[in-house]
Amino acid sequence: MEIPLLRDILVIFGLSIFVLLICHRMKLPPVVGYLITGIVGGPGGFALVRGVEDVETLSKIGIVLLLFTVGLEFSLKKIIEYKRYFFFGGALQVALTIASGYLISSALGRPQGEALFLGFLLSLSSTAIVLKLLQEKNETSTPHGNAIVGILVFQDVVAIPMMLLLPLLGGEKIDFDIPFFARVIGGFALLVAVFLAATYIIPRLLDLITRTRSKELFLLSVLVICFSVAYFSSLIGLSLSIGAFLAGLIISESEYSMEAIGDVLPFRDIFTSFFFVSTGMMVNVQFILEHPGIIVALCAAILAGKAFIGTTSILAVGLPLRSAIISGLAISQIGEFSLVLAKQGLDLGLGSSNLSQLFLDVAVLTMAFTPWLMSCADRIAKAALRLPLPQTLKSGFSPPSTKVHLKDHVIIVGFGISGRNIARSLKEAAIPYVILEMNSETVKKEKKLGQPIHYGDGTHETVLQHLDIFHAKAVAVVINDSIAALKTVEVARNLNPSVFIISRTHRVQEMNLMYKLGASEVIPDEFGTSVEMFTRLLRLFQITNIEIDKLISTIRQEGYEMLREYYKAPATLKDVQQDFAEVKLETYKVESDSQISGKTVLESQLRAKYGLTVMLIKRGEETISSIEPSLAFQTGDRVVLLGPHNKLKEAYELFHSVHTNRA
Repeated sequence: MEIPLLRDILVIFGLSIFVLLICHRMKLPPVVGYLITGIVGGPGGFALVRGVEDVETLSKIGIVLLLFTVGLEFSLKKIIEYKRYFFFGGALQVALTIASGYLISSALGRPQGEALFLGFLLSLSSTAIVLKLLQEKNETSTPHGNAIVGILVFQDVVAIPMMLLLPLLGGEKIDFDIPFFARVIGGFALLVAVFLAATYIIPRLLDLITRTRSKELFLLSVLVICFSVAYFSSLIGLSLSIGAFLAGLIISESEYSMEAIGDVLPFRDIFTSFFFVSTGMMVNVQFILEHPGIIVALCAAILAGKAFIGTTSILAVGLPLRSAIISGLAISQIGEFSLVLAKQGLDLGLGSSNLSQLFLDVAVLTMAFTPWLMSCADRIAKAALRLPLPQTLKSGFSPPSTKVHLKDHVIIVGFGISGRNIARSLKEAAIPYVILEMNSETVKKEKKLGQPIHYGDGTHETVLQHLDIFHAKAVAVVINDSIAALKTVEVARNLNPSVFIISRTHRVQEMNLMYKLGASEVIPDEFGTSVEMFTRLLRLFQITNIEIDKLISTIRQEGYEMLREYYKAPATLKDVQQDFAEVKLETYKVESDSQISGKTVLESQLRAKYGLTVMLIKRGEETISSIEPSLAFQTGDRVVLLGPHNKLKEAYELFHSVHTNRA
């Protein structure tokens, strides 16, 4: 027995594989590949797919699952995390784009509803494409990455009320009669039911289901929740998409939301592909051949206009020009939600078939250009920075408030985990330092805690000058943005040829370029991560710390010799350790009021009572390697001891404050 739809599914998937392989080679996103599949296999191409209506039905399931996952990923935590970019940057970008689209359409004589509808379509960008490209470039945690994510999250959320407004824009007449009020009451009832289910019912139900440890049962339950809420919302006059979003919200507040997302994503990706394929089938190739100039011109205008509006919105948030330009270019395309809205709007009579066809062609083209635009974004930003623009525009509207006057200090560029660890170490060692960070929320928070932190972009000379780089002893560059890190190293070296610059980089391949630009030392994340991983693995197999330290020392020296021929690893104490399984090396700090403070090496009885040998003492800048019995320990000394592991534990209390021990 033949199933007609099965043949079409086979054609779509088979053709998709071929097209996606080509797109991968050309570095085009999968969304573009699915659209091209629809163009080639649809009625406007080779007409390989016969059941177009059946494919559109499957695409509706894809939209339901797409909105469901948006609801699952929607959370107050995410909004709070990106609140500055979400509430201000995202709202400003959407409002300005809608206003621009409305004014231009009205000037061209289009009806008001249609003009506002076009503004809606232009205001949304492609979350799927942009986030994937950000992840591939390791830029999701950069300042511009945070700004982009915040705006995209706002766009995804604001797409929901846009869907609700479409019937009104389409000229749907509202009669304030009994059916109308029944629909309103039904909508409120659904919202109340969603709130009650999210608070009391669904968490308990999912908890009961997860106790069975059956993944199949959990997945089936999640899908039933999704489709049932979507179905009931359609019964009371709301769309399937709104119901799916509400279903996602129900589960998003439970501790099982992440598991649900992981289970649903494969189904969402498969069915969403049908949506993009069916959208591609709507493309008329003949129309493109007849109007290539108009399509290309509109594509360029939309990309330029949205990039300008996005850049302006990010500048208003306070980020520097470079981050604003990169963010603006990243969100300059038309998004997948715009295609969803366009389809629904066409069904409601918003726009003609020719206008819909024109918009679809332009949207596909803007998506295809996105990878190229994001790869060129940094070069475009550098060119803009060479223009005679105000310095406040280039460095952001919140430069360091007061000029730093220090000497032999360390400038820490970036205050993530690495920056915090460096600052803590420098503070304990009483070494002066200042911090440069581009997250204003972090700056405000850390300033209240007493950290010497300033807001600014390390790629700008004036910012580093403000931190008195001319008298700095070292600069530590620990930011996630690889391109910004390279630029910061270059600027710092040009300003102070003698300063020591140590930089972190994501990949080993980036080290040579970092050295050429002026870095004194470069630490690749890949190298450090591998060392930490094998250290923990060796400890799992009961390998002694002395053997591990010796191996680390060897690998570090050999590794960096391989990566940079002229690098010579400094001699370390571990190079002279004795390889005895029962012997360990530890460093203790002599605290004030400790038992050992003020006593000589002989009086401490470290050798006589504990069998420990004092290898060396670090006292301020001085390293004492010749240990005499008459040498007295002083508060603040760092004492390196060699001896049995159990005896080192016993001697630990000698170095700590008496008051601490009593406590």
